[in-house]
Amino acid sequence: MYNIKNNSDINIIQLSPHLFWDVDREKIDFSKNKKWLIHRVLEYGLLKDWVLIYKYYGIEEIAQIVIQLKDLDKKSISFISVLSKIPQEKFLCYTTRQLNPEHWNF
Repeated sequence: MYNIKNNSDINIIQLSPHLFWDVDREKIDFSKNKKWLIHRVLEYGLLKDWVLIYKYYGIEEIAQIVIQLKDLDKKSISFISVLSKIPQEKFLCYTTRQLNPEHWNF
């Protein structure tokens, strides 16, 4: 995948409405709320939502945000790790998860 940054034609309305169950969609700013927005799309978004934030931020910026997140599911960590070519051990959410194992993890 290439690092595409084409943010001129991307709008918050294009993202899935289920991502904004607890906030007013109109008050979300792509630059001010990028950490929250990237986390929300990785956790609950559809593929089309991922493509939109990928086009807006680019993989390097997304990876730099995700490295700092304290909680993220294993699939999202693996996904970003493969795309950004950053080892999973560099992600804070990966090391935090190792310190706090899940109860009844089958």
